[in-house]
Amino acid sequence: MKRFLPLVIILIAVSCNTTPKKNHVLFAGEIVNPSSDYVVLLKGTEVIDSAKLDEANRFTFKLNSVDDGLYHFNHAPEFQYVYLEKGDSLLMRLNTLYFDESLVFSGSSEAINNFLLELFLSDEAEEETIRKEYYNLESDEFTKKINQLKNEKLQSIASIKEESKLSEKAFRIAKASVDYTYYRYMEMYPFEHKRKQRDHGLHEMDRSFYEYRKNIDYNDKELNYLRPYYDFMKSHLGNISFMTCKKACNDVSTATRNQLHFNKHKLHVIDSLVVEKELRDNLFRNVAFDYLLKEHDSPENNKIFLEDFVTVSGNNMHIAEIEHLYEGIRNIQPNSPIPSIAVLSSTDESITLPEIGKNKKTVFYFWSAANKTHYRNIFKRIHKLSVSKPEFDFVGINFHTDKASWKGIVESAGLDIAKQFRAVNFEEANRKLVIYPMNKCIITNDTLIVDAFSNIYANF
Repeated sequence: MKRFLPLVIILIAVSCNTTPKKNHVLFAGEIVNPSSDYVVLLKGTEVIDSAKLDEANRFTFKLNSVDDGLYHFNHAPEFQYVYLEKGDSLLMRLNTLYFDESLVFSGSSEAINNFLLELFLSDEAEEETIRKEYYNLESDEFTKKINQLKNEKLQSIASIKEESKLSEKAFRIAKASVDYTYYRYMEMYPFEHKRKQRDHGLHEMDRSFYEYRKNIDYNDKELNYLRPYYDFMKSHLGNISFMTCKKACNDVSTATRNQLHFNKHKLHVIDSLVVEKELRDNLFRNVAFDYLLKEHDSPENNKIFLEDFVTVSGNNMHIAEIEHLYEGIRNIQPNSPIPSIAVLSSTDESITLPEIGKNKKTVFYFWSAANKTHYRNIFKRIHKLSVSKPEFDFVGINFHTDKASWKGIVESAGLDIAKQFRAVNFEEANRKLVIYPMNKCIITNDTLIVDAFSNIYANF
């Protein structure tokens, strides 16, 4: 409570200077070790408001009215959701070094928000147990274990509802968080069990195994951005797509090896089941990004996929983003020149990637100060590769880091600062270089791309 006392005083002061109205919402907080100057509040993809941190790293949102429900707050590069209702006065505190683990809420709606957060954190630990132990079990034992875990969480919600007088909407969202978390494990079971048992084919599930599917709502707008609901939908629709392909195409290898074929099935399954537009659009986007980014299929197959995508989801709100991704991938195929992206040296000299890589073999890799574990591991790898692969220049491209912090990190890591640069425009670089995942690297030979989708930890 001591750490909240200054915020409580601020909350009282702000409340006293605001004419009380039952629809007003006050959402305030403190961020220790901030990674950005702002906190942004969103409802789905819509930005509701932004608040600048003051000199004490505190922020305040004063909203005249909100629709009761789930929101997101973003403190780049992290985000988490928050449940808000009319009349709320809610405080939060977090330390960016331990973002989710340090986050805590106080005030009205604290019960639902702390429960959703605790559920998220407990699921991370619980998932490891399920992965290591439960997927080995036969289906009836697995179902018993999952139902036991689910019922324990549902009992907790019932107690919270009674003690904290949760609204019906808050209770429904909390319950959905639990239900869809464990429904997802059920969807994953046939594939994980097969892998654990090292079987060639999937085990047949009896009809009762999928009883929970009767409770699925494919069109609940209030759950669109609830992580357990969305993660379930991805697993569920992938499961159905696989089974549909297996049955209709009479060849299980088609579903597992021909990714163009399988992902076209996914598109059509989503089209046939999901009506709510925002959920449809997000699920279609997920399929497109999974296929285009992870499969690295041929340009011809990528084109076929995009044409099919436009057929079923041509008015998708993400269509421009997906088309940019498609164009970006098409432009960084082998033997293409590396895009002329401008970066800054330690002396603030602007130089392009082709100029850096001219007349040499170069490996471009990427990092950000926002992820300390990631960049420390990357730097260890670079030190090793610089010795084992002296024929390459290893060039680091940094994003989202101020010059002083960037320079300090580079020098403390013992890197050659002449081979370290900062991106001028992250959005342009990300669009043209397709920087996903962050372990990716781009290998060039005299400015021509050898492999734009290599991995810094791979053998090359």
